[in-house]
Amino acid sequence: MSLRSYLTSKVFFAQIIVAMAIVAGISYLFFHWLTYTTHHGQEIAVPDLSKLSVEQAEEKLSAIDLDYIILDTVDFKPDFPKLTIVEQEPKAGAKVKEGRKIYIKINASKYTMVSVPDLIEKTYRQAVPTLEAVGLLEGTITYKPYLGKDMVLEMRMNGKKLKAGDKVLKSSKIDLVLGDGKITYEETIDSTAVDSTEIIPVNEP
Repeated sequence: MSLRSYLTSKVFFAQIIVAMAIVAGISYLFFHWLTYTTHHGQEIAVPDLSKLSVEQAEEKLSAIDLDYIILDTVDFKPDFPKLTIVEQEPKAGAKVKEGRKIYIKINASKYTMVSVPDLIEKTYRQAVPTLEAVGLLEGTITYKPYLGKDMVLEMRMNGKKLKAGDKVLKSSKIDLVLGDGKITYEETIDSTAVDSTEIIPVNEP
């Protein structure tokens, strides 16, 4: 059979159809496999890990084929139990694929220690932001006679006088003693003192 006759024969067209069917089948299987291995269209909702221990979070994530990485320990937050998760990324409810890592931050076990800043002879308006900048809180305010109004004269905590550089727990309340802007003068007058000239009589001969 000549080539021309073969190319126009039913056998050739049948072989073409079979070849196209094979290619289509292979293509379908390939894309189906690709979709399966990449989990196309299959997403997992990230659970809320807030206030869970690392062990509890690991168990919860493993059950849905997710993993985790601890990024850091943050300053102690009283609203969260010690050593529990305070932050996560992606956030709870986000859609991710199987095997995705969730990045978490853990609450410290206690407050850290900070140094008391030097507030002596600073004004009250300067002192409060300075305290807050290092993680301390404003406590009780009292006044005593002093010319500089609202000027810090003493720093105290639980009745104990503090000085700059002393170590206290973060979020401690620092009591401030301020000047009231007045000076009290106490004048003592000795009412028994008399400014006089003593006259000594002279006996005449």
